[in-house]
Amino acid sequence: MAFGIGMHHAGLHERDRKTVEELFVNCKIQVLIATSTLAWGVNFPAHLVVVKGTEYYDGKSRRYVDYPITDVLQMMGRAGRPQFDDQGKAVILVHDIKKDFYKKFLYEPFPVESSLLGVLSDHLNAEIAAGTISSKQDAMDYITWTYFFRRLMMNPSYYSLEDISHESINRYLSNLVERSLRDLEGSYCIEIKEDDQSTEPLTYGRIASYYYLKHQTIRTFKERLRAELPIHELLSVLTDAEEYAELPVRHNEDQLNSQLAQQLPLQVNPHSYDSAHTKTHLLLQAHFGHAQLPCSDYTTDTKTVLDNAIRICQAMLDVAANEGWLVTAISICNLVQMIVQGRWLHDSSLLTLPHVEQQHLGLFRKGQGGLNEPIEGLPELIAACNGNESVFSAMVARQLHPSQTAQAWSFLSHLPVLEVEMSMKGWWEESQEQTERPIPAAGANLRKESSWLDVHADQEYVLQVSLRRLNLGHKAQAPRFPKAKDEGWFLVLGEVDRRELLAVKRLGYVRNHTAVSMAFYTPERTGKCIYTLYLMSDSYLGLDQQYDVHLNVTPASIAAQVNSEVSHSDLSLG
Repeated sequence: MAFGIGMHHAGLHERDRKTVEELFVNCKIQVLIATSTLAWGVNFPAHLVVVKGTEYYDGKSRRYVDYPITDVLQMMGRAGRPQFDDQGKAVILVHDIKKDFYKKFLYEPFPVESSLLGVLSDHLNAEIAAGTISSKQDAMDYITWTYFFRRLMMNPSYYSLEDISHESINRYLSNLVERSLRDLEGSYCIEIKEDDQSTEPLTYGRIASYYYLKHQTIRTFKERLRAELPIHELLSVLTDAEEYAELPVRHNEDQLNSQLAQQLPLQVNPHSYDSAHTKTHLLLQAHFGHAQLPCSDYTTDTKTVLDNAIRICQAMLDVAANEGWLVTAISICNLVQMIVQGRWLHDSSLLTLPHVEQQHLGLFRKGQGGLNEPIEGLPELIAACNGNESVFSAMVARQLHPSQTAQAWSFLSHLPVLEVEMSMKGWWEESQEQTERPIPAAGANLRKESSWLDVHADQEYVLQVSLRRLNLGHKAQAPRFPKAKDEGWFLVLGEVDRRELLAVKRLGYVRNHTAVSMAFYTPERTGKCIYTLYLMSDSYLGLDQQYDVHLNVTPASIAAQVNSEVSHSDLSLG
């Protein structure tokens, strides 16, 4: 920069990048060396733009390929902004054999072609899920309203259409629709009816549409998720999502991936170091374990991976909920916590505090003088401090600087502390309307019949959960997550003995008081039964709570069953 030359690329620290941008815009530096990413979305006026080469290394095809013409145009578009300059110059350095090609597109209009074909199946799935398309004919009609169809008429050879006769177009579109719908059917997203014309959305198709996932991803979830998967297998399913296929694997990065893999606890296929999915797996492991990344590009790639991870995990949770898999659903919630906090699940939750490292864990002890029992996790620490900063400071004063202590205390004091109350709403014997009954508090004497709630077998009830936040809060504190995130919660109701998930609800930020309703069916068998409610943070490790609901299941009441069936649709909507 002392010579008036700046550098701009994605691996720079954001502060340095902004400094370079300001200096260039204010003409304090005359030359800016930048990567192709500068072409998009940054308003940098320049008098002269030099595009030094038109090829880049594509990790997917493992070869150098040409930049799209639109990208080259964008780069050249930085030269000569009317409000700053009366002329602009652009120079393209290119192989001699391509010179005529670039001259042609520079001096003649260049058409913009459609990219719909590569993602047509996912577009059709979204329209089928929304109810816009309900048959193959509807899909044909839908395509005729797209830009792709206009370009197909204008430039048929580009899309491998022989001629534009009515028969050829009809056959071409029919084959296109047939192939796309069969792909969706193979991914469990839709059902093609017996008449071979009508289509109907399935649950998995709705999940894919809601979370903007590719149908190949939802097929992976359907085929690989199981009732009880450990975290490391869930991580493998997550990183094999089709959304990560586009993660760049640059030239020689297979060697960097091999070196990074040696530092990480979970093994990957040693023959796949040039795979985008393997790189994603390694980056997430490095994120959890705070491993040193081999170069600055990997920091940018990690942000890309994390940007998609939460959305994909939520879809995984919906798949597990649809199948009724309690253990897998809870593990997915844990995986979300790991992603947001950048920690392994088996790490002490105390390590999420700023500046607290493994060697500091022995400082946290209960009792006067800090000489008694060790504190194992964040809830214990919150209870031990009881809102008193001096208690916390006394624990860590020997090894943390006062400013570090203040930051750690600020983090701890803003962690959510929730009070939970529960009641059950439903039909009881001789009752002509739904009534609400409180659920005995945790710690009640289970030998007393009064601590068990009498319910009828195989009937729908609604668990009412009241949440109250006891301290002030704000956005989730997640310094290792690339963007701001609101605190949220997963409510999971299940029967532990049968490993069965009964209901799941997502909550946003809990302010003063929030009420949630969860509809579920009681067991068909009579006798005593325990359901468990899990309250799980989507932002923090170690703050999960669970509450048992003790039910005494009695034979079904005919009157209550009739009333329940009458109001079933209302309860479902609730």
